[in-house]
Amino acid sequence: MLLPPAHWLPQAPLEPLQLDWLTRAGIDVAILRLDRIDPLISGNKWFKLVEHLKAADRAGARGIISLGGAHSNHLHALAAAGKRLGFETVGLLRGHPQQTPTVEDLQAFGMQLHWLGYGGYRARHEPGFWEPWLAQFPNLHAVPEGGGGMAGALGCKTLKEHVSALLSKLGWCDYHGWWLACGTGTTLAGLVLAEAGEHPVYGALAVPEDHGVAPQVQAIVREAGLAVADYSLIDASRGGFAKVDEQLLEFIDNTEQSSGIPLEPLYTGKALLALKEQIESGRFEPGTRLIFVHTGGLQARRGFSAYR
Repeated sequence: MLLPPAHWLPQAPLEPLQLDWLTRAGIDVAILRLDRIDPLISGNKWFKLVEHLKAADRAGARGIISLGGAHSNHLHALAAAGKRLGFETVGLLRGHPQQTPTVEDLQAFGMQLHWLGYGGYRARHEPGFWEPWLAQFPNLHAVPEGGGGMAGALGCKTLKEHVSALLSKLGWCDYHGWWLACGTGTTLAGLVLAEAGEHPVYGALAVPEDHGVAPQVQAIVREAGLAVADYSLIDASRGGFAKVDEQLLEFIDNTEQSSGIPLEPLYTGKALLALKEQIESGRFEPGTRLIFVHTGGLQARRGFSAYR
C-alpha cells in the first residue's frame, strides 16, 4: 500500500490575513495554511499526490517515478512520502547534476535520481517519453511533473470542502473567490472543478506563459466535461521562471514581519504581491472576501541566497 493510514488526514487552518493594504482597500482575505499540514509533505503537494497514489495502488505498483527540478517541492514531498510510507521513488530531474538543499533531502529520503539535462527534460511532453523509463522501472507508476493531470486536480477538489467547513470560525457565511499561485495549474483546475462556476478562481502565474499552464487547465476542464469554468490567469512571473527581484524580496520581508506568515519567492510571495497589485488597481470592490491558498513550498527557499 502506498497510501498512509486512514487516520492520517491533513488539516490546514484558515486564518484571517491582516495587512495594512487589505485594510485600506476594505477587502477581507483568509489564508488557507497548507504549509502547516505536515513538516515534510507540505502545501498542496499531498492533495495533488493522493489520487496518483490510489492509482498506483490499483495498478499494484511498488512506488512512483516523477519529474521536477533541483528545488522541486513536488519531488521533495514525494520523496518524503516514500520514505515515511515505505514505497520506492525515482526522480527525473531537469538539467545537470547539482547539489541543492532540496537535492540533498531527496537523496537522504532514498529517492533514486536521474538527471536529464535541459533538452532531455523538454522532451517530457513528447509521445513515448515514458516508455524507456517504465521499461527500466516496470514496478513503478509514472506521475506527471508537479503531480499534474486529472488525478492531481481531483485530489485538489477537496480543498473547497475543507474551506467550507472552516468558514464559520471566521464569521463568514460565504466568500467571493479564490486566489493562489500557479506552477502547473493543477490546484487551480481542481478548485475550478469543485466550484463548477459557483465562485471564481484567480490563478497568479508564477511561471511564464510558455510553461503550459493555460493548456493544462483547459485540458482538465475539457476532460471533466465541466459546463461552467470560472477562472482567470494573471501574470505574476516577474519576467520568468524563478525570477526574483528586490521589490519582491522587500515585499516578502515586510509581509512576514507584519503577519508572521512565512512566504517563499517562487510561488506564495509572487502570488500575494500580485494580489496586492490587483487590489490597488481596483480589480476588487470593498467588502470582497477572498480565500488565499498558501501552497507551501517553504523548503525551496533554502536554495536562495537572499534567505540564507
